[in-house]
Order: sequence, then structure tokens, then C-alpha cells
Amino acid sequence: MADTKIKLSIRIPPEPSDDDLIFVQQLGVDCVYTWVPPKQTDGESLRALRRRVESFGLTLCNVGCYELGKSDRIHLGLPGRDEMIAAFADFLRALGEAGIDTTTFTFEPSNVWSTEAETTRGGAVTRAVDMAVLLQEGCSHGRKYAVDEIWDNFTYFMKAIIPVAEETGVRLALHPNDPPVPEIAGIPCLIHSFEDYERAFAIADSKQLGMEFCTGCWLEGGADFGDMFQAIRRFADTGKIFIVHFRNVSGPLPHFAETFIDDGYQDMAEVMQAFVDSGFEGTMVLDHTPAMIDTAGPGAPTAYAIGFIKGLLAGVDR
Repeated sequence: MADTKIKLSIRIPPEPSDDDLIFVQQLGVDCVYTWVPPKQTDGESLRALRRRVESFGLTLCNVGCYELGKSDRIHLGLPGRDEMIAAFADFLRALGEAGIDTTTFTFEPSNVWSTEAETTRGGAVTRAVDMAVLLQEGCSHGRKYAVDEIWDNFTYFMKAIIPVAEETGVRLALHPNDPPVPEIAGIPCLIHSFEDYERAFAIADSKQLGMEFCTGCWLEGGADFGDMFQAIRRFADTGKIFIVHFRNVSGPLPHFAETFIDDGYQDMAEVMQAFVDSGFEGTMVLDHTPAMIDTAGPGAPTAYAIGFIKGLLAGVDR
């Protein structure tokens, strides 16, 4: 494998079975991440999860909680916002106590948007987005929101949570909106361009806020998101890339389908080379991948994608 400190990571359930963790071992992947439910955000539960993962020789590198990391009350300034921020702060403290140094969040109050599933190579079923369909969506939260409202809510959240992140040493990895467009269902998307990330980092003004660099979202956005290779260099140089999501798509918006890593419009070997050249030393995550035929088995899509990613890592120039 190339002389790089990139560590591969895949998702496990919040209560992984022995088979879940043995599968990771057999793939030769060293790190795992998960999303836990609210009942599992306390320090004792997180310590137990970390001990279980480590008993299989693996590292638990990132833990998120959907209810906290994707909270519409925080994103839209709805009633109960301060209570949710307090719960997020408690989660950071519990992560710090458990020795887990990174968590994930997005500003997507309606979560990830998709349209009807499509097929890709060999008839594999996959996620897709057709903006002609999404643009017909009504307001998801009862009214249209202004861009400044969303940025004001982000600023409010950062002012409350960054001091806790600095106190606990837990890093916040901000994922872009998916799909990365200016607005969906009446709500402006916070992160849909290079400039949006720069603005978010300036607001936080802390080394504890970084990014999940999602190659899939960058490819979905195309030129509207910005030059992906320039961004890799820029954000790696400034230490802002905490996690990389590795994924390929059929083409940029207004329509895309997620593809197998080797079958999209981007040569992912070039992307891997860029991350290695940048000196990135964080975790690289297998992101979404198309489903395979049932007879291939439930682990086949993950195994195929991880094998391909490991091959890319082995093949890049040192």
C-alpha cells in the first residue's frame, strides 16, 4: 500500500454483533463508525461500545446521533432548540469521556433528499436525485425560510457548542447538504459550495470544526460546488478535512444516480491520488454504494467497494 496515513473506515450498527466486527476484520479495515440512538449517547454506553470494538482490534473513530446531528429544532430555530443544543453538548461530553474524538453533523432538517430509486450497472438498484421532481416539493416545515435565517441559526449553534467542543476535545465534522443545491422544500441548504464551507469555518473560528469531505456531494454539485481538487488541497492544508466520504455518481445535477465506485463520471484514482498528495491523515469512509443481486449476499456491495478502494490506495504514486 502507498506510503500514506489514510485509514479506511466502514459503518457498523450501534450494537454490533460478533459477525459485524469479524467482517470488518476480514476486509482488512482498521476503523469503524456508527450512528447511535439517543438512549446510547451517555458515557457508559459509549465506553462499552468502544471497548467492544477495541476487543476485535478495531478503532471506533466517529460516533454520531441522527436526532442531535440532524435536528430541525437546531437548524430552523424551532421551539426546543436550546434543549437540543444542551443535549448535543452532553453528547460531546460523553464522547470525550469515552475517548471518542469525532462526531458528525449536518444542517439538513429534512435529512438527505432522494427521488425514486433507479438502476445502474447490471441492474443494481441505487439512490437517485432528479431535481425536476424535488423542485415540486412543497414547504417541508410550513413556510419558506430565508438564507440569512439558516446562517443565523448556524451561528447561534456554533456560539453555544464550540466552547464545549474545545473543552472536551471532540471534533465536529460538518457534512454538506445532499443534494447540494441552494434550496429544497422551502429551506436554504447551508453547505452547497466551497464558499459555504469557508463561511462556516470563519463563523466557528475553531480548530474543532472541520468537514466530512463528501466526494459524492462534490461530484453531484459539479462546477456549482467548486473545483474538487482545489478544495482537497486547500482544506487539507488548513487541517479542515476530518473525514472523507468516498463515492461516485453518474453525473452532476440536475440529475444523478449513485454508481459503483469504478462506474461513475469521475476517475476515482485521480481523487485518491489527490488525497494522498495532500497529506490527508484522517479516515476515508466507504459511503453509499448500489445494492447487488440477493444471491451475492448482504456484504457483497461493501466488500466490492472496500476492495476497490484498497486497490486505489495501493496503486497511487507514493
